[in-house]
Amino acid sequence: MKTSSFLTIGALVAFAAVNTASAQTATQTVTFQVTAINQIAVSGSPSLVINAAAAGSAPTSVTASGNTWSVTTNHSTASITASIASAMPAGLTLSANLSAPAGATSTGLTALGVTAVNVVTGITKLNSAALGLTYQLDATAAAGVVSSSTRVVTYTITGGV
Repeated sequence: MKTSSFLTIGALVAFAAVNTASAQTATQTVTFQVTAINQIAVSGSPSLVINAAAAGSAPTSVTASGNTWSVTTNHSTASITASIASAMPAGLTLSANLSAPAGATSTGLTALGVTAVNVVTGITKLNSAALGLTYQLDATAAAGVVSSSTRVVTYTITGGV
């Protein structure tokens, strides 16, 4: 029996020697980057028709609500500007009001022209969807009758770091 015990202990020692090889490791360098992200989108189909006025008053302003806008930015202090490609006919004013995402500031109802104007400022590192967007059309009596026309409103996200 002593021989059998000795062989068993010898076999265990040999097995342990085979399974105690030193550990091996490998390393790899992973490169990563996040590029500047400034995205804006609008949705809805606004239509504005002025067809009423109180006697002695300017034509009644009309609004188109139910439109939305969304934004994603990884910048600090980004702003949204708005403009139209061509001026409105004399006596007509088209304005827009974009609800501000958390932490930002809306300029409220802002008249649009060919020069870009701020409509939301102070947007910092966020993504926010389905924010309110309202258009308003104002007319003076001097505008006269204006047949159906369109203006493309261009929204641009700018600035930030």
